[in-house]
Amino acid sequence: MGSVRPPAQEWALRAAPSLEDFETMADTAFRRLPQRFQRACEGLVIRVEDFPDDEVLEEFEASSEFELLGLFRGRGLAQAETSQTGQFPNMIHLFRRPILDVWAEGEDTLGDLIRHVLVHEIGHHFGLSDADMDRIEREAD
Repeated sequence: MGSVRPPAQEWALRAAPSLEDFETMADTAFRRLPQRFQRACEGLVIRVEDFPDDEVLEEFEASSEFELLGLFRGRGLAQAETSQTGQFPNMIHLFRRPILDVWAEGEDTLGDLIRHVLVHEIGHHFGLSDADMDRIEREAD
């Protein structure tokens, strides 16, 4: 992941990206992933929220609402062959405020961080190794 920094004076005019801005960045990041990875995620819905809800925080025993950057809910490739009536689509939840917090402390661009969270949420659910996920990120446009 790389870093491109605008001149300091430009930061004075910038606002934090909105939920809609994040959705656009997440969609762009997803569309730049390798086609075979996108096909494995057919029908994936990406939702952006400021924070995980209380139920998610309890489920993951999170000590802070800033602890989780994203979450995958759905059926992995192994389970996808047997669809059920009323089944929800596979869904990625990106949590804007925790991602912004990590981004503010790091060296990576916000777009790179969003792509990283997307790939890892999908990849862990599908049983990919960290090496597989790193390769997918490198293959992104």
